[in-house]
Amino acid sequence: MSRAEIEPKGFPERGILGLDSRMVIDNADDTQVFFGRQEPATSDTSGLEGKVGSYIPDCAHGSVLVTTRNKETGSRLANGKRPIEVRQLDENESDQLLRTKLEDENLDHDELRVLSSRLEYLPLALVQAAAFIQENTIPVSEYLRLLGQSDQQLVDLLSEEFETVGRDSETSRAVTETWILSFEQIERQNGFASELLSLMSLFDRQAIPSVFLSHRSKQQDQEPKGEMQLTKALGVLKAFSFVTEDKGHGFDMHRLVQLVTRKWLVRKGTIRQFATQAILTVSQNYPYGNHENGAICGAYLAHVYVVLQLESTGSRDERLAKAALLHCAAGYFDYRGQWKDAEGFLIQATDIQRELLGEEHPDTLTSIHTLAMTYCNQGRWKEAESLEVQVVEASKRVLGEEDSDTLTSMGNLASTYLNQSRWKEAESLGVQVMEARKRVLGEEHPDTLTSMHKLAMTYWNPGRWKEAELLFVQVVEARKRVLGEEHPLTLTSMGCLALTYKNQGRWKDAESLQVQVMDARKRVLGEEHPDTLTSMQNLASTWHVQGHVKESLRLMEQCVQHQQRILGPDHPHTISCSSALREWQESVVPVSSLFDPPPTMDISLPGLRARATYFVRVEITRAGLLQPKLKREMEVGFRPFNSVYSLTSPLPPMRTSATAMLAAECLDPRKKTVGEVPPGPEVVPEPLIGCKPPI
Repeated sequence: MSRAEIEPKGFPERGILGLDSRMVIDNADDTQVFFGRQEPATSDTSGLEGKVGSYIPDCAHGSVLVTTRNKETGSRLANGKRPIEVRQLDENESDQLLRTKLEDENLDHDELRVLSSRLEYLPLALVQAAAFIQENTIPVSEYLRLLGQSDQQLVDLLSEEFETVGRDSETSRAVTETWILSFEQIERQNGFASELLSLMSLFDRQAIPSVFLSHRSKQQDQEPKGEMQLTKALGVLKAFSFVTEDKGHGFDMHRLVQLVTRKWLVRKGTIRQFATQAILTVSQNYPYGNHENGAICGAYLAHVYVVLQLESTGSRDERLAKAALLHCAAGYFDYRGQWKDAEGFLIQATDIQRELLGEEHPDTLTSIHTLAMTYCNQGRWKEAESLEVQVVEASKRVLGEEDSDTLTSMGNLASTYLNQSRWKEAESLGVQVMEARKRVLGEEHPDTLTSMHKLAMTYWNPGRWKEAELLFVQVVEARKRVLGEEHPLTLTSMGCLALTYKNQGRWKDAESLQVQVMDARKRVLGEEHPDTLTSMQNLASTWHVQGHVKESLRLMEQCVQHQQRILGPDHPHTISCSSALREWQESVVPVSSLFDPPPTMDISLPGLRARATYFVRVEITRAGLLQPKLKREMEVGFRPFNSVYSLTSPLPPMRTSATAMLAAECLDPRKKTVGEVPPGPEVVPEPLIGCKPPI
């Protein structure tokens, strides 16, 4: 609200205002009434437009006080001077207003604070609430309960008429009707401003991007609006304080204004049409969620949630736009590791596309492909494989065998084979995809590098570590050049190269690279992203196999806690890490009991392993084979080796030479140790980016 205090400069007929007299013009909200307009006048205002302003006294004595909700009107009536803005009430002023209206000084301060906050410190809304409380003889707590039931209940309460001093008896006093009068005035004054207000009320009320409004100005059914018209329209809404501009973050709208605007649209019967426009606007401006688009996808996500809940016209174009929006938002969830959320959105998207486009339309195949990715990321390999086989076969028929999307689908099917330890099938398909991409896309295209990365992983199980290492080194160097050193895909390849070093017993090389990857992922993706957790579990495993027991236990405990919360207790990665952590914890033996003989007659497998360990330790000591690695372990507790032998009876004393051989085998860095964690999930499915809404 603005208040313009106009100092008179002289009036032709003296005596109109006496010395120090005051004239008050209340609710001077319509600029056209005071200054006219270029368009033809309506029957409601034709007799006054352009004349009221000329009747305001302009004399050397007395003054005129004008109140207005329209800053534009206030500025013009103040003859270019800056109007005095009546700012929003603060908490103390709201408390005082409510106590005065309720005529009770013993009211609970916290209840009044909550009531003021929910009504956004708006004086008219607070006075209306106080009147309702008095007229119905209810406590403030009961009014708060009514307010909190639903948005519709809040609008109904704001629509209640009430009596108060100083208001015209023929003028509506309810907040909703007062604002709706202003909405109708804006509609008469600037139709485009009214359309923007209607559209904005159907987004999330905070941080409405200016690009959404620019999009609307260019998508008009009539003549597209220019930048000047958009600026003027937004100026009208800001002049009435219905929206505020936050530099760099777009526009905000009061929650109460949003709800009353929606009620106005319902009353006019236009809310479904504007809901359709809101869905189309967000869909056409929301990119597919990946590393490059992560920031903008996160900023727009609140608007996605809001428009997906709207009841719209249900037109074909609108439903396809909704499916495209669901698919793109699911990509963002996948990037953030929120696979259950991604799955829910993709199921909705594929249902719409199957109905409207058919099973083998490229957009439908894209969404099915992305759904298979979410199953992969959740360890649901068979479900993923079923969908991927379907997509590969359909893509070959519809798009061709060497189409980029077909090759991406084949590459992900190879990854699914790999995750099921079907090495030969994974390698065969991986080679086929890599060779095709080299021919079609080139040696250093990001998709070609992804194929090379996946092929290198197929070399792991047969123990072809050198081949895997050479290919991973090539991919890491190329991805650093093409994508950047801290791109998620670059970090994935670096993580796999580190695991390749580890599997060759090159602990220090592996550790150095894994620390680098984990730190980078924390910066880029966040501390609880699934890929960051993968880095944590792999580094913990490398530390543990080197004998850094305390450090490895601490890191793995953190990893498991995050996995249980983020992935869930039943996720394969959570299960494998939890199992490893338990084994590590159980295998730590106090130093004082390192050389205590185990029970002679305990022939259980743990008993036999403990007895074997005892004799190994004794003979190692005798033979002088206590290596530095073992000494470090003895300082923090002994972690038994996981060399499992066929033992069916208590072990007799061993000869030193035999024990030395056993010790050497146990200390061989290539041997697997207790609680060894399977390599983290560094096989990353490739997304298809298609499926955008109709323009």
